[in-house]
Amino acid sequence: MRKIIFLISWITPLAILAQIKSGPMLGHKELKEVSIWVQTVSDQEVVFEYFAENEETNKTKIVKSTIADNANTLTLIAKNLEPGTTYNYSITIAENEAWNYKGKFSTQELWNYRMDPPAFTFALGSCAYINEAKYDRPGEPYGRGYEIFESIVASSPDLMLWLGDNIYLREADWGTKSGVYHRYTHFRSLPELQNLWQNTHHYAIWDDHDYGPNDADRSFINKSITYQAFQDFWTNPSYGVHGQEGISSQFTYNDVDFFLLDNRYFRSPNNRKSGKRQIVGDEQIEWLIDALISSSANFKVVAIGGQLLSPAAVYENHATFPEERNKIIQLIQQENIKNVIFLSGDRHKTELTKMELDNGNVIYDYTCSPLTSKAYDTSDEGNNLRVEGTHVSTQNFGLIHVKGSFKERFLVLKCLDKTGKLLWEKEIKKQL
Repeated sequence: MRKIIFLISWITPLAILAQIKSGPMLGHKELKEVSIWVQTVSDQEVVFEYFAENEETNKTKIVKSTIADNANTLTLIAKNLEPGTTYNYSITIAENEAWNYKGKFSTQELWNYRMDPPAFTFALGSCAYINEAKYDRPGEPYGRGYEIFESIVASSPDLMLWLGDNIYLREADWGTKSGVYHRYTHFRSLPELQNLWQNTHHYAIWDDHDYGPNDADRSFINKSITYQAFQDFWTNPSYGVHGQEGISSQFTYNDVDFFLLDNRYFRSPNNRKSGKRQIVGDEQIEWLIDALISSSANFKVVAIGGQLLSPAAVYENHATFPEERNKIIQLIQQENIKNVIFLSGDRHKTELTKMELDNGNVIYDYTCSPLTSKAYDTSDEGNNLRVEGTHVSTQNFGLIHVKGSFKERFLVLKCLDKTGKLLWEKEIKKQL
């Protein structure tokens, strides 16, 4: 009898832990709302409770269910919050209340007209290949270890921006919904990622390996599946602009506006000879320029899957579609839009590109890649706008610190290796 009791008490904690597949993950963060994502191992009723610190008697309780059709993922929205406030929260599986996750989140501060904008830090990276031998191509593993995710946690960013190729759909994945959702689940449930999900707010764009096969374009037959999967696994504030589908979105964090572009959903095939060649398309460009003009933010950060400013017309750089690249740059100059910085991934190398426009304004493109995938040295490919000393051909991630008073705001761009060691650092001052 004693032996039976011992065995039951030993396996029960494992059964409890098995209720959650991955997460919780902190998502979109606003003044009055915060989203939290979680994935359960099966259909479950999830109890979400939150309350401001020291106000436990005033709890808000939300009960929602996960379903297998969307891989048992669930986005929970904490509403009617107070700005600049820290909240305790818990997530409980109703079927087994012994499993209970407790964490904290905070809302953005209401600083406008009251004080200088708060300093903050965001992390960035792309190309996160998580090995799975039975579906990977034979030979040397493409993923190169996952300690980099703990290094990102140790750097304490307020949010992280995933710049595409966040997952790598394999040949066995992109033909079916079950394959696509398996790939997302395999990525999201990696043990080394759980601390990052739980301690940092996350936003994302996609590139070809999240969207479909290598270099996939608008013709990809299953893009409706990968589009839905992106929405089920990320918690961006919105998906698509002006009634379009796609993952385009926008959010504000303190005094920085972030614009998230879709470089796949509307992309014309590389080899098509008729029709208009495009990556993001005219409608998305018009929205972007309108939004940049309307923005009063100190810095305007534009995230896009592939390099925009590099003049090297190679691989998937925007320079291979020169008409559209030139149009975007010319509109930014024509409208005298200042303090624009593009963030890009894709290239399995990191570099900072700087373009000085005829009117004296400066645009930057911080390409940050790879997180865990194989890296390449492309220092000789012809990017004559590269800032000296910023080319990195090892696994790395980026940090951008936003600092200074409102009138003298500046960015500190950093590149760090997988252990968190600083590789380079550049400062960008606000142009007046």
